[in-house]
Order: sequence, then structure tokens, then C-alpha cells
Amino acid sequence: MATTADVRHDLASLADPRRVAALSRFLQITPGGYGEGDRTIGVPVPEQRRVAARYWRDLSLAETAELLASGVHEERLTSLFILVRKFARADEEERGRIFRLVLANTARINNWDLVDSSAPYIVGPWLVDKDRGVLDRLAGSSLVWDRRIAVMATFAFIRAGDFHWTFRLGDRLLADPHELVQKAVGWMLREVGNRDRAAEEEFLAGRYRAMPRVMLRYAIEKFEPQRRREYLSGTARQ
Repeated sequence: MATTADVRHDLASLADPRRVAALSRFLQITPGGYGEGDRTIGVPVPEQRRVAARYWRDLSLAETAELLASGVHEERLTSLFILVRKFARADEEERGRIFRLVLANTARINNWDLVDSSAPYIVGPWLVDKDRGVLDRLAGSSLVWDRRIAVMATFAFIRAGDFHWTFRLGDRLLADPHELVQKAVGWMLREVGNRDRAAEEEFLAGRYRAMPRVMLRYAIEKFEPQRRREYLSGTARQ
């Protein structure tokens, strides 16, 4: 049976110290950054995915949870890649355990790449046919990662043609002060627009002037240049 030691050994063998400084800046693992206090060892994401593919079948859920508690960024991200693979192939009971494990460890899912690699593939899919009230709790959290998880989880609903919770959380987080939440809301609105442009523009109509600029830019990124200019100048009409 594989253990966390096996995964850690493989990741350590792939570490590239030359990448650490650039990754630290990219993930803001720097003084004053939102990832301050984290540690990276310079393993590329494709290599982490290959390690996850090698171990996901044999690593127990308890061992994966231990990896998620690591102080090394790549070990936590690899643990989430493993959980996503397990979730996609699990029965309902096991999927529920994985969902609860993720929600119990949101403080460890503490950067945008960790959130985006798990919330749309575990949290959202679990809630597609269930009570989604937990998303309101997450959206009301003081922890930025909880709020981003809530928004990114709605990607699973969007893929199913259900935009209600994206709009609901978009309204609730319209004035969120953190750029990572603003970007997530804008991104999910853009995904709605990729499927139903009229629905996105209906949501934007009474709100776009009040949106943080970065949220709006993300939301309208795929619009035609002239339409983008209208929104950015505050002159868009429906």
C-alpha cells in the first residue's frame, strides 16, 4: 500500500530549486502576499499530475488527508489531484467522505490553484443534486479561500445549464474586497456567458457599474471589443 512517504519522495525527486523564486512570486508566497507562509519546492504541475496518477488508487483517504496537511504547496496540490481522481471514480458513500474531507480542510486549500483544482471537481459535483446551503455559509466566511471555493463550485452547475447559484453568489459577493474572489465571480459570469450570453448580460445590466473593475473585466473578456468598451465606459445598454 502506498504511503505519503512515497508521494513525498517522488515529489522531492522532481523538485527544481531554480523554479522556486518564480513560483513563489506567481503564488504570492512572499511577505505580504496572500500565500505568505507557504513553501514551494519547484515541481511543475504536469509532474504533480503524473505523481497523482501513479498513486491515487493505492493511497488511502487517510494518507491523502495527511498529505493535504503538508506545509509544502506541491504536496497539498498533489493530494487534491488524487482526491479529484478518487471522487470521479467513487461510489456515493466515498464521494461524500471526500467532499467532507475537502470542506474540513479549506484552511489548507489556501491558494487559488488549490481551490480551482478541487472546488469545481469535488464540491460542485457533490452538490449538483443536493442542498446547496453550504455555499451560503462558505460565501459568508471571513476566509477568502472559503469564498472562492463557494464561487468556483458553481462551475459544476454552470456545466449543467444551471446559473442560479452563480448569480446568487455573484450578488452576495459583488462588493467583496479580495481580488481573488472578484476574479472568481467574473470568471464564472464569463462561463455563464459562454453558454447563454443573454443571461449573463441580464445579470450585468443592473450591476456592472457597481462591480469592482477586475470582476467586470473578467466577466466581459469574451465580448466583442465595442461591447467591452461600452461596459467599461458605463454606457452599455441592453
